[in-house]
Amino acid sequence: MTEKKLLLGDEAIALGAIHAGLSGVYAYPGTPSTEITEFIQGNDIARERGIHSRWSTNEKTAMEAALGMSFMGKRALVCMKHVGMNVCADPFVNSGMTGVNGGVIVLVADDPSMHSSQDEQDSRFYGKFAMVPTFEPSSQQEAYDMMAAAFDYSEQQHLPVLMRVTTRMAHSRAVVNVKTEARKENEMNYNAVAANWVLLPANARKRNVVVTAQQATLEEDATRSAYNSYEEGKDHSLGIIASGIAYNYVNECFPEGSPYPILKISQYPLPKKLVRRITDECEKVLIVEEGQPFIEDIVRGVSELPSDIQGRLTGELPRTGELTPDTVKKALGLETSQNYSSCEDVVPRPPALCQGCGHRDVYTALNEVLREYDNARVFGDIGCYTLGFLPPFHAIHSCVDMGASITMAKGAADAGQWPAVAIIGDSTFTHSGMTGLLDAVNENANITVIISDNLTTGMTGGQDSAGTNKFEAICRGLGVPEEHLHVVVPLPKNMEEITRIIREEINYKGTSVIIPRRECIQTLRRHLKQQKAQEKK
Repeated sequence: MTEKKLLLGDEAIALGAIHAGLSGVYAYPGTPSTEITEFIQGNDIARERGIHSRWSTNEKTAMEAALGMSFMGKRALVCMKHVGMNVCADPFVNSGMTGVNGGVIVLVADDPSMHSSQDEQDSRFYGKFAMVPTFEPSSQQEAYDMMAAAFDYSEQQHLPVLMRVTTRMAHSRAVVNVKTEARKENEMNYNAVAANWVLLPANARKRNVVVTAQQATLEEDATRSAYNSYEEGKDHSLGIIASGIAYNYVNECFPEGSPYPILKISQYPLPKKLVRRITDECEKVLIVEEGQPFIEDIVRGVSELPSDIQGRLTGELPRTGELTPDTVKKALGLETSQNYSSCEDVVPRPPALCQGCGHRDVYTALNEVLREYDNARVFGDIGCYTLGFLPPFHAIHSCVDMGASITMAKGAADAGQWPAVAIIGDSTFTHSGMTGLLDAVNENANITVIISDNLTTGMTGGQDSAGTNKFEAICRGLGVPEEHLHVVVPLPKNMEEITRIIREEINYKGTSVIIPRRECIQTLRRHLKQQKAQEKK
């Protein structure tokens, strides 16, 4: 039995996982992947079954916990945005060596055009690098269906499966046919072979031979996959290879059906037999893919290709940013839609910290103190407080990756910079800032660390923060001296106290920590609304 539901791509993925017998989802919030875990947290079946859905401290711990669940025979889903793949790269790549017992899907949401990200990286390279199969749905329906197929395939091949989506797939809606019943969860078992999971060199070398030998099978499976298809076309002057959501853009260009052959790719390794077929049959081949020229690079290396290969590398499609139906139409030589100029009456609205946000008072105090010093440098981090770079504060000088603020401040201090201040959020601190603080404490680096604690993971919608009410204990445990560990309340009435403490700790020749703590104004509003609703009951 099936029923129709209107679902975001993220929601289709989440429901597909639940219906495929999921036992646990492990994730750190990051746009555009956040809604997957949130959907599972609110799903009735997930609650009834007790499916694990608590947020992890970071993507590395999420991946490792999922491997632990897999070790015991159960199915696990790991979710993250593309830069989170960098954080979990160590366990992810090694999971190709260990293999899996229960099925594991690593869902990564890439962000072409960098709507909320530092870069445009394409996670398909991780699948190739780790020698694991990769799935890339082209529609919300495929996203739902692929979850069961990918879990089955993971257990069949004893390998994790990487599933890659992009922003438009994650955050657009479509009607999806879904099952009305969920598959039972796997029973726990003890089938995991320790020799495969203990990656001593002697064991890993044996596994490396096995996994390398599997690649031919994975490619043959991709050739036969129902998610990869070769669509005939009468006009062989051009062939089209399209993957993921870009396949939809191609179809939008030909509402009456494509006159050209189309090779749809949604399962990797790239099926070279199908690639050779289209390049042999067609005079030119246009490769349409969202992200980097991953397929295009591989196609250019497939034996001797008679076709003229076109795509992002040759300029027919833009080298950076998201594709659109119009950019695809232009590459195909079709007439594009009418472009409308922006209205001059619309006032630009750049992002800004919310009115009433505690980060505002932190930056106000910090700027007031740092005006007293020549060449002060503030090293920022990933979070809504990164907006302190923008007017009116202009308060930070760097923001590279999660947790980099403390270690960059330490490195600057090692180089002789003073004052060197790090500002980091509460969730980011537990994600990847604690080890940097330990490095600083071990060398008593001359830095001041500000952990701006708004009691939530604010930037991604107010998820729980792993270290809430633990930061003083964590800092003491890492060795921060009690006399140089301060908690303040960032409010205008406390400005004199806050500026005094910042000034004193900057002048202290060692590592100090200041924790301004005030609840995010957005989560506070939600909590007050929930409280009023409870009182009415």
